[in-house]
Amino acid sequence: MISPVNSTISALQAYKTQMEVTSNNIANVNTEEFKKSKATLKEGANGDVQVDIKRVDTPGYRYQELEGDQMVEKETSNVDLSEELPQMMVTQHAYKANMKVMQTQDEILGTTLNIVG
Repeated sequence: MISPVNSTISALQAYKTQMEVTSNNIANVNTEEFKKSKATLKEGANGDVQVDIKRVDTPGYRYQELEGDQMVEKETSNVDLSEELPQMMVTQHAYKANMKVMQTQDEILGTTLNIVG
C-alpha cells in the first residue's frame, strides 16, 4: 500500500511527464512528418500513478510542393492544436489540485506537531 503523500508525489510526477509530452507535441506542430505522442495515466500496482507514453502514427496532411523543377510530396505533422491545448489545460488543473493536496497534508502535519509538541 502506498501512502497518501507518495501517491500525490507520483501523481505530480506523472502530470509533469504528461505536460512535457504535450509541450513537445505543440513545439513540433510545424515540423514536417513529426508524429505526436500521447501520455496516458494509469494506476500502478501499489496505487501510485504511472504514465504510459505511446507514439501516434496517424498520417498528417499530405501535399505536393515544387522543389526546383519537380513536384515533391510532403506530409505535415499529425499534431492537432485543438486537441493538445485543452489537454494541456486539464493537465495544468490536475497538477494544481495535487499541489493543493500536498499543501493541505503539510498544514495538517504542522498542526498535529504543534498540538503534540
